[in-house]
Amino acid sequence: MNPATLRELGRADPVMARLIRAAGPCTIKPKRGQAPYQALMSSVAYQQLNGKAAETILGRLFALYPGVRFPTPEELLATPDETLRGVGFSRSKALALRDIAAKALDGTIPERRVIARLADEAIIERLIVVRGVGRWTIEMLLMFTLARPDVLPVDDFGVRAGFKLAYGKRQMPTPNALRAFGERWAPHRTTAAWYLWRALDLHRAGKLPELS
Repeated sequence: MNPATLRELGRADPVMARLIRAAGPCTIKPKRGQAPYQALMSSVAYQQLNGKAAETILGRLFALYPGVRFPTPEELLATPDETLRGVGFSRSKALALRDIAAKALDGTIPERRVIARLADEAIIERLIVVRGVGRWTIEMLLMFTLARPDVLPVDDFGVRAGFKLAYGKRQMPTPNALRAFGERWAPHRTTAAWYLWRALDLHRAGKLPELS
């Protein structure tokens, strides 16, 4: 993480400055080699599941295709529904995986070299039509696959909960309120979101900075 980014965030917001001091440098590590198709597949697996359960299901899926890390869209579409259900995917998730594969083949989900040239909102508009893929899922792709620096996932429970704790609020902020407040963090809202997630960790450890 560029130290200048942390300095700018700290100057823009004293509460964020305290979070930065308490949590230390931002350690976001984007998966730069991951294709958008692969990122969306993984995101669907993680929806409404804890990390360990999702990893187990993905491991079973990958085991169906020996010698590869991810099945190709063609391989996924050729896999029977009962096989996908057998490794742990619900019916709705199996349908989502199939649609992701189909839209990777028809170009709706671009290759990485193509998507890298698109603006954030253009990517959201393009991918939101994919079954099982909402704005939050695309924002995770922007942050953790494409390394976009200015994404604030205002619908994310952890981000909103971290804001409530760090800023001493009685209630969770609405997405619109958080979006408006977060304007002060631009153009580093991805980093700000990471520190709001860390606010939850600091709170659990009894190390969340108090408001002055």
